[in-house]
Amino acid sequence: MNRAFLEAMTEAGQTPESLAEQIGVDPKTAARWVTPGRIPQSRHRAKIAGLVGRDVADLWPDVLKRRDPVWFRPWADTEHEAVALRWYEPAWVPGVFQTEAYARATLAGEMLTAEEVDSFVSARLRRQSILTGERPPLVVAVLDEAVIRRLCESPAGLCAEQIARLVECAALPNVEIHVVPVGTGLYPGLGGQFIIAELGDGLRAAYADSQVEAHIVERAEDVATLAGRWERIRSHALPSSASLALIKEAAQHG
Repeated sequence: MNRAFLEAMTEAGQTPESLAEQIGVDPKTAARWVTPGRIPQSRHRAKIAGLVGRDVADLWPDVLKRRDPVWFRPWADTEHEAVALRWYEPAWVPGVFQTEAYARATLAGEMLTAEEVDSFVSARLRRQSILTGERPPLVVAVLDEAVIRRLCESPAGLCAEQIARLVECAALPNVEIHVVPVGTGLYPGLGGQFIIAELGDGLRAAYADSQVEAHIVERAEDVATLAGRWERIRSHALPSSASLALIKEAAQHG
């Protein structure tokens, strides 16, 4: 239990319910803030700290120890609060399914120091804890078949380990993995990667990546556009069982 936060709430005469009302989040979300490792989203922290009369660093010291890039932290927080993630990837295995070796391979050729690579990989692997937490989100991932075919062209050890990891993740009760077969031809997903997060309070946010920058999408109209695109992409994907069979077959003949 986060005793510092609990004591601060008590001294300030606040409760999870009262904080939730003032911040504009679901009371269940606020109640989780007393659990170690459950940190409010960055856009809420300063206001919460002000309401209970403490510094952010006193309430959530782990914020200062985080190794994920500063620009990515708001989305990492969103992932931890999400009740469902709908993830589309045309080029890479989704980060929450990646092995360490594969994660390092995705950073090869980037203008990064060895220390920066270690930091980014560590942060990416730490994100995977959402899959097996106390209340893990539903994660529905749709991959283009090119992701699997390209993986099978990688060194044998990297490929086998990553395929095994995908199979392991697909066996989790809260995870579905689907593949859009290469014979589909042109379809809406070729425009690029994105993730849609559904939060416990009913709000939705999205994350979209590109060669230049990544950004979080919060405007309801924009999220709705991505949600519609997600449905069209999902309609082209194979059922989860057939997708898993394709993944295993590709690994055997890769």
